[in-house]
Amino acid sequence: MTIDLTECVGFQWDEGNSQKNWDKHRVTGSECEQVFFNQPLLVKDDISHSKTESRYYALGRTDANRQLFLVFTVRENLIRVISARDMSRRERKVYEKVAKV
Repeated sequence: MTIDLTECVGFQWDEGNSQKNWDKHRVTGSECEQVFFNQPLLVKDDISHSKTESRYYALGRTDANRQLFLVFTVRENLIRVISARDMSRRERKVYEKVAKV
């Protein structure tokens, strides 16, 4: 299933998720949001983790060109970031090849 992010009107955050991303990977909520506004943005279905709701993963970059891997879902037209971290070496290769960065 392909997702249409143009239907989204904002982001949904809770203290737990934003704090977890900071504590584990030093990624801020602001950086996560920037990924969705910068090109290139690669989004794929995360079928193996979509049992109770559709989940997706994204490869993208922040305004400072930090390359991030995000897991997210969409609830009521709001993007909810579940997890965020720096891309792995393999993910960077995929991103750079597909995005021609």
